[in-house]
Amino acid sequence: MAGLSLDLIAVQLFAGLALGAIYVLFAIGLSLIFGMLTVVNFAHGAFFMVGAYVGLFVLMMGGNFWLALVVVPLAVGIIGLIVERFLVRPLYGRGIDYPLLLTFGLSYIMVELIRIAFGKTGYPFDTPELLQGAVDIGIGYFPLYRLFVLGAATVVLLVLWLFLEKTSFGLIIRAGARDPQIVRVLGVDASRVWLVVFGIGTGIAGLAGVLAAPLQGVIPEMGSTILAEAFVVTVVGGMGSIGGAVVAGLLVGIVVSMTSLFAPEMAKVSIFALMAIVLLVRPQGFFGRAGLMS
Repeated sequence: MAGLSLDLIAVQLFAGLALGAIYVLFAIGLSLIFGMLTVVNFAHGAFFMVGAYVGLFVLMMGGNFWLALVVVPLAVGIIGLIVERFLVRPLYGRGIDYPLLLTFGLSYIMVELIRIAFGKTGYPFDTPELLQGAVDIGIGYFPLYRLFVLGAATVVLLVLWLFLEKTSFGLIIRAGARDPQIVRVLGVDASRVWLVVFGIGTGIAGLAGVLAAPLQGVIPEMGSTILAEAFVVTVVGGMGSIGGAVVAGLLVGIVVSMTSLFAPEMAKVSIFALMAIVLLVRPQGFFGRAGLMS
């Protein structure tokens, strides 16, 4: 540990931000769906995995990575629309555990369908040629693709913020997240709002999946691990808080990255240790509202 330079530590911190960007993209969809619909979507990891496989399919069909970035969120978002309309919507008002159990079972179905279609073995997902190599960021050389992931996450967050803050539909979503009854009082078709929110949330999860694919490859089980980590991010940031998901996602990425540098065997444990510490101090998370789960 004494041989570690400040430049190496700085590069590792930057690597944590890049890892955190994946967590953020995944967790904001989870938080958006819960904040508006109060649905704990256990199939979110499966949508992440499907996004990676849809991207892989685009490449197999002769497309490229850039086309996949457009196709994946649209395709996965459409799947999310179908799931919300025909599976999740009939369970609204029956308690939080009903959609939880539904999405939990749905995740297994989606994984098995992918195994049937693509097989049980994983596939490599090549980094696009334009984003290969490393660049000097002033404190050392850093993989260009990880910089791209960080930039892509920033763009998605900016677009989502503009949508929620600067459009009338975004205003309805924010109002509904605070008080679902208000959208009905104002005569808004709440079911249409819920549909769009679920589609956006799952579409972002799919985008996160295709962005993560060059970093870890594509396997049917890839959504399971990140789902557990994303729930940590969501709980630490505060259930239903998009801002909390951003802060917590970057924090978790940095914690994992720095723990990997000093104590690699404790990297995964550090995520849950962080959650335990935060919940002891602030049970609702950084930006969560007390009593939201009830």
